[in-house]
Amino acid sequence: MTTPRFSVTPGYGPRHLAALHYSQAVRIGDRVEISGQGGWDDDTVFPDSLEDEIVRAFDNVERTLATAGATWADVVAVDSFHVPTAADTIGDDHTRVMVAQLRKRMGDRAPIWTQLGVAALGAPGMRVEIRATAVVA
Repeated sequence: MTTPRFSVTPGYGPRHLAALHYSQAVRIGDRVEISGQGGWDDDTVFPDSLEDEIVRAFDNVERTLATAGATWADVVAVDSFHVPTAADTIGDDHTRVMVAQLRKRMGDRAPIWTQLGVAALGAPGMRVEIRATAVVA
């Protein structure tokens, strides 16, 4: 059995750990799990643009994976949570940017992906949160 090694993302991570009592990543052997990452900056401020928020969330996933010794190339699963922009679907404005970022970050490798619409997320004004699992080669 391998001992879990927890880590926090540089920048916003130490503040989130102190205020909310959670780590952003855990590595157990070659497996890395990260908590949901939003499109915030280091002061937990969100951009006005949904597209910018999603791109920043992908950047924060990348930063968080790095704290545990992983990259997007190691990602095998992605769960994304969205405050919908349409009545009966998450909305193309979310999905279009998500797919573009998955292609950009992962190239030909396609992870398993679950996309969920939710009524609210953890911070006021937050519209997207991305969680990932990686297996480090």
